[in-house]
Amino acid sequence: MNNKINISELICTRISHDLIGNIGAFANAVELLEDNDDEFLNDIKSTLKLSSSVLTARLKFFRMAFGLTNSNLKNPQIVTQACNDYLKSLTPNYPITLSLQPQPEQSGFNRVLMLAVMIVADLIIKGGQINISTDNQMMKARVISGYPLAQNKISEMQNILNGNDSENPAQYAPLFCLLEMGAKLNIDTSDGFALIIA
Repeated sequence: MNNKINISELICTRISHDLIGNIGAFANAVELLEDNDDEFLNDIKSTLKLSSSVLTARLKFFRMAFGLTNSNLKNPQIVTQACNDYLKSLTPNYPITLSLQPQPEQSGFNRVLMLAVMIVADLIIKGGQINISTDNQMMKARVISGYPLAQNKISEMQNILNGNDSENPAQYAPLFCLLEMGAKLNIDTSDGFALIIA
């Protein structure tokens, strides 16, 4: 890679990008609410409810995946719930199901697992399933979908793993984060898509 990556910049940019749309929707709904127009009250309530649930799910996920280690990362149930809530916030009309096994008292392992969820979820366009399996040597995040995956993102991930610069590195902040942590990453496209982390 030719340019030194500032991981903090990438994470901040990615988080901002993933929150800004719902913050804007929330602000617009509040503005309409202040106009006291009863005609749109049900739409306003619906927008506020959806935007607040999306923001809550994403912020909790980002705090655990990118923030300082906290006790939530040691709790498999909280990690699983945070991952599921994050996935629900991405494509409500195209559900993504998840199979994974966080480890009790293993903050570092569970952080890697959450970053893997984020990376492979970015490839899913119209719903699917993420299966994360682990053994002592590696973690494998496999994507199964009845629809094509985002091939341009797969190509860009491979480009990054080959040591090349990215045109939009912030989009791949979780991938760069894993690399910064010293993880060895490979992509297997022999049977769909799988991200292998060692």
